[in-house]
Amino acid sequence: MSNPQTIVLAGGCFWCTESVFKEVRGVLDVESGYSNGQETAPTYEQVCTGRTGCAEVVKLTYDPAQVSTRQLLEILFVTHDPTTLNRQGNDVGTQYRSGIYFTTPEQKAVADDLIREMSQDKLFGAPIVTEVLPLQHYFAAEDYHQDFFEKNPHQGYCMAVAAPKVAKFRKTFRDLAKA
Repeated sequence: MSNPQTIVLAGGCFWCTESVFKEVRGVLDVESGYSNGQETAPTYEQVCTGRTGCAEVVKLTYDPAQVSTRQLLEILFVTHDPTTLNRQGNDVGTQYRSGIYFTTPEQKAVADDLIREMSQDKLFGAPIVTEVLPLQHYFAAEDYHQDFFEKNPHQGYCMAVAAPKVAKFRKTFRDLAKA
């Protein structure tokens, strides 16, 4: 295994984003949390007010020899809508924004290049609003949010929103799915 890397991604509700990235070969750990806001160690209830500035995120630890940063970002862009500001479906607020919070200059370069390519190709038919910023103020979410889809597959939100995202990942990125 090469040196593991960490990147933090925001793509709406972290239950959905976590459920997708737990399926990716080369992703060693996925943790739901909050980042890039003003609040120190916010609670879920505080983040839900939209006043903390924090996004719901997943922190990925991955082996770049098995899955590249670009591949992870391609998965993010296929499994959420990067053109809606502070919104994913019925989830509305700054906590549901689209974001890439990098931990290395190389990750920033990959994100910038990919967004530029997708924008030039007009891939989404609307401007991409995903923010690309250095990671700051990451805090793990409460225990009951970790592995939420895995523990609650029949919960309504999981069936309606998370399960289709996982299915889309499996169909689109079959070669990157864990065995």
